[in-house]
Amino acid sequence: MSAQIHVPFLLSRAGAVSALTLAAVGGTLLAPGAAPEAEAATFHAAKALKVAVSKKGSPYQYGAAGPYRFDCSGLTLYSYKKAGKALPRTAQAQYNRTRHISASHRRKGDLVFFHSGRGVYHVGIYAGHGKIWHSPKTGSWVKLDRIWTSRVWYGRVN
Repeated sequence: MSAQIHVPFLLSRAGAVSALTLAAVGGTLLAPGAAPEAEAATFHAAKALKVAVSKKGSPYQYGAAGPYRFDCSGLTLYSYKKAGKALPRTAQAQYNRTRHISASHRRKGDLVFFHSGRGVYHVGIYAGHGKIWHSPKTGSWVKLDRIWTSRVWYGRVN
């Protein structure tokens, strides 16, 4: 098992940082023996988020998966595909394929699934600070919005 501690670059005069100092300031350091999968997942999520941001203003179109028009799951599929990861086509299938995580463990680039009962009806890419990039509905476009409900689940693309 590996551990990852998030810490900004903070070095002493000798160029060393203690784990306690790192934890205290909230930065990132990959611990010795950390799994390469953790690094890869972070890389792919960051790249997918960057791709989604680059599509800002692209119009919504039902069933579209880019590169110029998107529905919600089309945007997530396209963004992760450009980041080197394959996802299924629909929001529900994407939810079924991801590793489910709690809100307290969500990270930028994770998928945010909006649900009613057991069914998922919308998906976006977590941008941090309670916001998502998504393609919401007919007449709209790819944009950054606040998460407007507590009825969401989170998934991490492996």
